[in-house]
Amino acid sequence: MARAGHLDAIELRVFDDMTVEVALSVMAGAGVDHLLLCDGDDERTGSVTRAELAVHRDSSAYTDHVRLRDVLGAPCPVVGPSSFSL
Repeated sequence: MARAGHLDAIELRVFDDMTVEVALSVMAGAGVDHLLLCDGDDERTGSVTRAELAVHRDSSAYTDHVRLRDVLGAPCPVVGPSSFSL
């Protein structure tokens, strides 16, 4: 428990070229629900949550080569009534 409490005070920064799978693994291992994203110059480019990444990972367009920068700002796939055919 002390580890998770300590990490809550620290925001994990990762490069935006990390794959979604690795990011989800890092979040699970660190017990955090979001990551701060940085570019190659270590400038912050945004943040992602575990829930956002899970939605992208579960979409039909997902591959294990998808990088965080590819999903940053991308709309999460939405399944609506028009997605179904009878």
